[in-house]
Amino acid sequence: MEKKICSYETLFVLSGNLAEDAYVALKDKFVTLIGENASDVTVNEWGKRRLAYPINYITEGYYVLVNFKSEPDFPRELTRVFGITEGVIRYMTTAKEVKAESATVAEEVSVEEVAEEVTETTEA
Repeated sequence: MEKKICSYETLFVLSGNLAEDAYVALKDKFVTLIGENASDVTVNEWGKRRLAYPINYITEGYYVLVNFKSEPDFPRELTRVFGITEGVIRYMTTAKEVKAESATVAEEVSVEEVAEEVTETTEA
């Protein structure tokens, strides 16, 4: 049976009240967990930012965005680990949609055909 691999994107926010070494340790923990269970991992650290509203009296958080490819059951496990880890304020994992290239080519052809038809009718 063939394994299905999907592309995912996860964003997690760590408490801004953490010390620098605690923040780095938590971030490395999640990046390592994702790296062990996924492929094509890219990490984009947004750094410390002010939250739009306080969450449990915390006004700042460290934002980290991770893109990866894995089997569909791994994001469920990742969500479970986020939920039981202290220091994680918010987290969200979404599946990235893959667009078909053939559909865009078909759309371009149909637009060109319509443009030709419009010019023919205006000339007549």
